Amino acid sequence: MPQTDDFPLTQLTLVRHGHVHNPQKILYGRLPRFHLSPEGLREAQSVAQALKKSPLAAVFSSPMLRARQTANQILIFHGSLKLQISKLLTEVNTPLEGCASQKVDALGGDVYTGSVPPFEQPQDIVARVRKFAARIRKHCHGRQVVAVTHGDIITFMLLWARGMALSPRYKRNLSVTGISDPYPVTASMTTFIYRTGADDERPEIVYTRPAKILNDP
Repeated sequence: MPQTDDFPLTQLTLVRHGHVHNPQKILYGRLPRFHLSPEGLREAQSVAQALKKSPLAAVFSSPMLRARQTANQILIFHGSLKLQISKLLTEVNTPLEGCASQKVDALGGDVYTGSVPPFEQPQDIVARVRKFAARIRKHCHGRQVVAVTHGDIITFMLLWARGMALSPRYKRNLSVTGISDPYPVTASMTTFIYRTGADDERPEIVYTRPAKILNDP
């Protein structure tokens, strides 16, 4: 569908969950019961404040506890909406789940190289999130939807939207996509703006950090 001046924008805002209580410093991935730390709760409240006056059509979340807790803070200001859970937004499936964070850091965050199915590769992540985005564009056309998810989910969607290679080497260097951080920080908001009805449209990107904006003097 060609773009027209009056074609309504559809906005999908991917929110990274707040900071997580992780005293053992492991890659928690899809492990259960990892919840927001006190700092993470404050970050989630900052996101909620930033979205307080936005006329949201829906609020979605990954099934993971930390994401649901973040989403529930947003819903405090949108009482007519109910939290909707989508497995398409969930954390990456990786064989390094449960490993020490130090080991993952030594790999530059690359939890993909050498892994085989059923574990995910970046293209698998983008495929499922694009499927989610297609549903939003169809059912919430011309409106804004918020979806709370995870850092790598946002990372590879950013790379896809910029037409860049879906390579783990960019994970700590996302400034190449034009955002202000090397990796999506906790409680950041990355909004994908769709201006047409084309299935293959590469959306515009707006990246913000509500916790920093609201807490800076």
